[in-house]
Amino acid sequence: MSNSTTKENTTQTRPFAVFNTVSRSIEPLKTALPGKVSLYCCGPTVYDYQHIGNFKTFIFEDVLVRSLRFAGFEVNHVMNITDVGHLVGDGDDGEDKMLVAVKREKKKSAEIAEYYTKIFFEDWDKLNLSRPSIVCKATEHIQQMIALIQRIEQNGFTYVAGGNVYFDTSKSANYGHLARLNLEKLKAGARVELDANKRNPSDFVLWFTKSKFENQELQWESPWGRGYPGWHIECSAMSMQYLGEHFDIHCGGIDHIPVHHTNEIAQSEAALQKSWVPLWMHSEFIMVNAEKMSKSKGKFLILDDVIERGLDPLVYRFLCLNSHYRSQLNFTWDILENAGKAFDKLKSAVLSFKASFGSSAPALLPEESLDDTAAALSHRFMSAVCDDLNMPLAISVLWETVNSKDLDSAHKLTLLYRMDQVLGLKMEDWAEVSLEIPPEIDVLLNQRAQARKDRQWARSDELRAELQQLGYTVTDDASGQKVRRS
Repeated sequence: MSNSTTKENTTQTRPFAVFNTVSRSIEPLKTALPGKVSLYCCGPTVYDYQHIGNFKTFIFEDVLVRSLRFAGFEVNHVMNITDVGHLVGDGDDGEDKMLVAVKREKKKSAEIAEYYTKIFFEDWDKLNLSRPSIVCKATEHIQQMIALIQRIEQNGFTYVAGGNVYFDTSKSANYGHLARLNLEKLKAGARVELDANKRNPSDFVLWFTKSKFENQELQWESPWGRGYPGWHIECSAMSMQYLGEHFDIHCGGIDHIPVHHTNEIAQSEAALQKSWVPLWMHSEFIMVNAEKMSKSKGKFLILDDVIERGLDPLVYRFLCLNSHYRSQLNFTWDILENAGKAFDKLKSAVLSFKASFGSSAPALLPEESLDDTAAALSHRFMSAVCDDLNMPLAISVLWETVNSKDLDSAHKLTLLYRMDQVLGLKMEDWAEVSLEIPPEIDVLLNQRAQARKDRQWARSDELRAELQQLGYTVTDDASGQKVRRS
């Protein structure tokens, strides 16, 4: 497909509105530089596999980046890799997560970080996530963190106790405004035994020199002694390094609001002595049995679990696209399987539109050549995307396009490929794959087809389960049975 049919006009941006966690309202996007967006996203802590709940947030951020570009913005997207300093408890309690992994796997921190970073980006690519403009590792930015702590110290917001450098939240007039924290309640309910060095329960460590853990492997020299950074200072230092002291959007999971992002704002504004980031966006949790998926509880699903069920990783992406990023997503295997059926239906439709062109390439249309029906659908899709990433509405427009009686294949493919710039389902790469079916599998497929014809639904389900056990996943659409290797 030619560039003229796939790219939005980058010389003019469309109105874009998003939900700002600070104001708890949807606001028009205003950027420091016209037509450009500077964006920082909290990346993974690479001490274990990232679970599918983590990837719900990364999918939201990818959709944001794609949508901004679709609307004509130039996006500078920075994401960090946390390979030191992130404690199991966000409030400076528990062990360093990298130390947890060292004990678990009997390897060096650097080996563990390298391995899980590699796995993370392999999963990232399987989900067709756009690579950030810059990926920065915490361990490679220690001097920037030290310099930022020194600025905070010079402005009178720190104290040293027990050998560690703490941020004094009582000096921050606006502390907790992102999460709307009630600091008096925090004081009343404080468990001071967690860290007797703290003056206030909400205070947090900027630099550890007296580790609470033996054999802390990663340490560096600093003005306060040999040690390592607190988790929160890392994101502030690295975002400023690559995006400057004021940038447009900061993203992450909703769990970052009360501690990590609250502390980022406090320490950054203490250093800068001015407001920092105006717009904060957060993704809701994925829920399993009414509980947030969490590595700390030891029960979580990774992308390989999806693949082992015979599902394309993009099916999980498609499931997330059908839910608004600010809504909790309930996960069950049945729900994911249903998303897989819808995904297969979409794939079959796209392949049938492609097939109508025979061996020649699809004759795609420039935007100005779309008929009224197609232009209206395109406008509605764009409006949904630019209205706080309303992907459920955008997906409904996609299905209207697929099922329209008024559009030919050229119009449908043109619209679907344009939509896929945001959806990221790789529609242009979809192709028929010939599957060699062994005779014994073919017999079962024929029996199942007959059972469906005879409306023997229970028997049909039994045969599908038997085929699944043998490594073949069967789905149904208007054209009949579809089979793929599990």
